[in-house]
Amino acid sequence: MESSVLQPLLLTPVEAARRLSIARSSLYELLLTREIVSLKIGRSRRVPLAALTEYIDRKVREQGA
Repeated sequence: MESSVLQPLLLTPVEAARRLSIARSSLYELLLTREIVSLKIGRSRRVPLAALTEYIDRKVREQGA
């Protein structure tokens, strides 16, 4: 069944930080250390929604939750 609201595939760093419920500076640190991948499109930085899911999955596995 198709959702009536489309989810964006790419998020701004601020949107990604909000999705993870962390500070924007914390998100930028995760981008800098490449724990979360991001894309440069022109002068804009974007975070694939899938990268957030991968990060969360990895953290869950690491913590044995």
